[in-house]
Amino acid sequence: MTHNELLLAFYGDDFTGSTDALEFISRAGAKAILFMEPPGMEQLQRYPGLQAVGVAGMTRSMAPADMEAVLRPAFTALGALGAPHIHYKVCSTFDSSPYMGSIGKAMDIGADIFPAAFIPVLGGAPTLGRFCVFGHLFARMGIGSNGDIYRLDRHPSMSRHPITPSDESDLRLHLGRQTKKKMALMDILQVAKPAAKAQKILQELIHNGAEIVLFDALYEDHVTAIGRLIDNYAGPGKSLFSIGSSCIEMALGAYWIKRGRLAEPRSWAAPGKVSPLLVVSGSCSPVTTGQIAWAVSQGFKEIALDTASVIAGGFPAAGENNEVTAALAMLRQGNSVIIHTGKTVAHSLGLGATAQVLGTALGRMVREIAEQFPLRRVVIAGGDTSSYAARALGIEAVGMIAPLSPGAPLCKVYAPGSPVDGIEINLKGGQVGSEDYFGKLLAGA
Repeated sequence: MTHNELLLAFYGDDFTGSTDALEFISRAGAKAILFMEPPGMEQLQRYPGLQAVGVAGMTRSMAPADMEAVLRPAFTALGALGAPHIHYKVCSTFDSSPYMGSIGKAMDIGADIFPAAFIPVLGGAPTLGRFCVFGHLFARMGIGSNGDIYRLDRHPSMSRHPITPSDESDLRLHLGRQTKKKMALMDILQVAKPAAKAQKILQELIHNGAEIVLFDALYEDHVTAIGRLIDNYAGPGKSLFSIGSSCIEMALGAYWIKRGRLAEPRSWAAPGKVSPLLVVSGSCSPVTTGQIAWAVSQGFKEIALDTASVIAGGFPAAGENNEVTAALAMLRQGNSVIIHTGKTVAHSLGLGATAQVLGTALGRMVREIAEQFPLRRVVIAGGDTSSYAARALGIEAVGMIAPLSPGAPLCKVYAPGSPVDGIEINLKGGQVGSEDYFGKLLAGA
């Protein structure tokens, strides 16, 4: 398969969200790889037969001017691959603001590069516990858990997010702060109508001047219906640019399976136990905090990173990091280890800069440990820091090994010249997983 036969290319606004999209297009049966930077033809030739390509970006922690400098060339490069669908993958809770990780800014750039009838925005992702009803987003507490469901602006975690706290559940108003483009809603009642009627409603919204159409989604069958609706507007030479969580991959994947464009999803073997396990976390989420506490109660060893020192003085030279020395001693004794930044982080450098400093520090720690201990499986937790950690590790790309928890697959690392080349890695957002998440990663089940 040549690059011109790609079905989808996506750009994720952080690493954990990008592996989420990788998971769901892979689970739909597509052969997919996630790169750190937009791939050139030479890179693609090393991964033959691809049907989907992703890029793990860092734009969620960027100001709009920095997003402009990164996204315009990235979208142009992805467009050159010839895929009919170009997806800007955002967090399922639409983490963003006019000043940080602006989804509206990404919309404006995408509209310039990919002129189309409209930009579809998928609001819900039922598989992930995200439900969009009459434009309002609701989120379960913890992806892959049985937590309670809250309206986004009343969510115990997202309403208190340290970087982009949610104060508005209506996605039209939330995104309307970030772009001036005219937005319309295709609500839950309209999405659920028979295919021909739903298509007519969408055409009317576009005819009446909608530049962006937000789609509600409450149930899985709504997702497949949306996939059919938006696929009608894409094709060779006319890429459709879309915004949303991995629900885009779920929607298109489900529809392509029905049409026979993708084979039925294959089964995934459980990867099995790997011990000891190394976890590094830059997440401040109550979900991740609870997962760390559970793991420590079950015998994991805990190392709290001195974040103030890292932010103030940078990362110590190789061999001089006390946390690395302590982690190595614990791992050599057969103990699984969690290195974390604590429940709160002081953003003394500014929001994006702090994520960069801490994420890079965590990545360098994993790399230094891997140079001295044969790591087989690593977990990186925290959407804002994961992209920087992955780049500090020298990762070129990752491919999915198996789904473990919705939105956080286990992946194989491709990192030529790095000590982590070939290891297994799991990247999870702060909201992902049940309380015993790290135990499940240790067991590989």
